[in-house]
Amino acid sequence: MSSRKRIVTVAKKEIIEFVRDWRTIVALVLIPLLLFPLLFIAFPVVMQNEATELEQKTVDILIQSNDIEDLLVDLLENQTALVTVMTLDENLTTLSDADNDTVELRNLEYDAILRMELRNDTWYYAILHLSTSEQSNEARGRILDVLIDWEDDLRSQRIESAGLDVESTLDPLQWDGPISDADVATKGEQAGMLLSLFIPFVLAIWTASAAVQPAIDMTVGERERGTLESLLSLPLTRTELLLGKWLAVVSITAVGVTLQIGGLLFGIAYLASDFIDVPSLSFAAIVLLALAVGFYGTMIVALYLALAMRSKSVKEAGSVLTPITLAMIMPILLTQFINLDDVEMFWFGVPFVNVLLGLRELLLNRIIIEHVIVWVLVSSLICLLTVRYAAKQFHREDIITTKS
Repeated sequence: MSSRKRIVTVAKKEIIEFVRDWRTIVALVLIPLLLFPLLFIAFPVVMQNEATELEQKTVDILIQSNDIEDLLVDLLENQTALVTVMTLDENLTTLSDADNDTVELRNLEYDAILRMELRNDTWYYAILHLSTSEQSNEARGRILDVLIDWEDDLRSQRIESAGLDVESTLDPLQWDGPISDADVATKGEQAGMLLSLFIPFVLAIWTASAAVQPAIDMTVGERERGTLESLLSLPLTRTELLLGKWLAVVSITAVGVTLQIGGLLFGIAYLASDFIDVPSLSFAAIVLLALAVGFYGTMIVALYLALAMRSKSVKEAGSVLTPITLAMIMPILLTQFINLDDVEMFWFGVPFVNVLLGLRELLLNRIIIEHVIVWVLVSSLICLLTVRYAAKQFHREDIITTKS
């Protein structure tokens, strides 16, 4: 049997053992596949239903004013509001002073209080509300909507009474034609920009998290179960064993990441079906994308296998790999905030960050040779170091004699 066949045999054996538990299938397939569709579809539906229910509720509004106009009261009542009008307390220092009405708002006797006063043809107002109450915030929002419309009417009336044209006076500078026509980016380029904000993030997060459990199970997990010693007695080298386990972890992680990204794309397409399109990518960009993903997966999996094999127990491996997985969030988040239009070259020399930046550029179909050369060379070096470190751990003799 050739070395390649032995590596594939080890990988098949590890994959079969890992997916034998139905809970693994749920974690590997169903959760990645359904997570983003539920996030992008179910949550907006629930939020929309809650918002609709809140909009239909009748809110209690207290108006404190000595100059209130009946038209304004009617407009508020048309917003599904129960309006009570009282005179304004003359002892108030400012209309925003809430000391006298704090109890009424906290006891929800009123959802919001509108205070208005006319001074020399100018209306002054304040809205008192309880920001921790959704219904109070809703009442405040309805009052603001009515006041804005009422203010527009007052402004138009005063402009017309002065003999001026309302539109040209209020909007002396106007955009001509549809705004979307002025964007020279194609639909494919816009889709690439949108996906560049999500794909690297999801790819990195899910790769770092999905590789933890199989890496532990196929190394220190086998030591605790006592099956690693039998595996090492087979006619294969330690390097072949490492490559077989690496191939198994990569395959399992790749399935989860692919399903996760598929669910993400489905969710985005559901919400943005009018403008989302297939990214405009050249063949070279697609090849480099695959290379970047390969670099990232190789580094993560090799590092996890090495650290897990070095651990003395499954518990210790979990305590080591979990903080590393959380620490990976830092370069992932950092990558999201780097401006690609003016990115410094040194970022492409930072491990992990450089690959994710490369992914973002490639999804925008930007192939900047200097950037590509730097992140390919640096990532190749990091991959070599992590694989050599993993191989060193697999060649330790105490992995046979030590189980705890």
